[in-house]
Amino acid sequence: MQAGQDNADRPSLGREARSLLREMGAKAKKGLGQHFLVDSRVLKQVVSASRITPEDTVIEVGPGLGVLTRELVRLAGRVISVEIDETLAGRLETAFSTVDNLRIVHGDILRLAPASLLPEGVTAYKVVANLPYYITSPVIRHFLEADPHPELMVVMVQKEVAASIAAQPGKMSLLSVGVQLYGKPEIVGRVSAGSFHPVPKVDSSIVRITAYPQPVVEPGERQVFFSIVRAGFGSPRKQLINTLSHGLDMQKEPVLRALEASGIEASRRAETLSIEEWRRLYRTFQDTGGLRCTP
Repeated sequence: MQAGQDNADRPSLGREARSLLREMGAKAKKGLGQHFLVDSRVLKQVVSASRITPEDTVIEVGPGLGVLTRELVRLAGRVISVEIDETLAGRLETAFSTVDNLRIVHGDILRLAPASLLPEGVTAYKVVANLPYYITSPVIRHFLEADPHPELMVVMVQKEVAASIAAQPGKMSLLSVGVQLYGKPEIVGRVSAGSFHPVPKVDSSIVRITAYPQPVVEPGERQVFFSIVRAGFGSPRKQLINTLSHGLDMQKEPVLRALEASGIEASRRAETLSIEEWRRLYRTFQDTGGLRCTP
């Protein structure tokens, strides 16, 4: 079934999903957050957003019943699909047994280093995933912090989480900073709850994250950098001078000097700071030796 077919595919994908589950004597597992994509229009959006070429290596997380997998193997040079559900992984092995550019891996993506999934000598890859809501942030961080990290990620996530990931100063959060430290996120599609089987309680969004060649701070600096950010967001509605002083266990005077040296008003709130402002504040603390927090 091709991604570009019309709306008539929506019920057929739904029937296919239900038929396959009956055939396996299985049901969607609530504990694994399983919701299978049954809307061809959304499938087309995900594929388009991924910008896949025959030269690409793609890691797919949560292939489920293989609807998206079919399109990925058609377009990409190589696909590695990681499925935690043993029954589904076995079914995918059978269904794609004649496909030579696909490798099915049964395992927990959070326990698998991306480098271990890639063929020897391959460092450039993309990630495409329909993520269970409860592991969205850990999976995104798992890849963005990896060496090598993906050049592009396209993920379907809960609508509110997508908004947080792509937020701009004024609505920033720990999640926003954690993602935007490594790449530029953008919401490229909206997905209604009815696009999945079984139907979840919330709508979703398609998010594309284009990774930077190098993160804003180096790997060895991440712990201290995030200790400052976490302190800032400790009480989001309070002024930075108060949240940083409390969270870093420092007197207000040195914190005020660091804020002023970074060009940041002490009365501002953490949600208003950009990634660049957090970076400047981190550098100021490091340069002055005034940081007293434990990484």
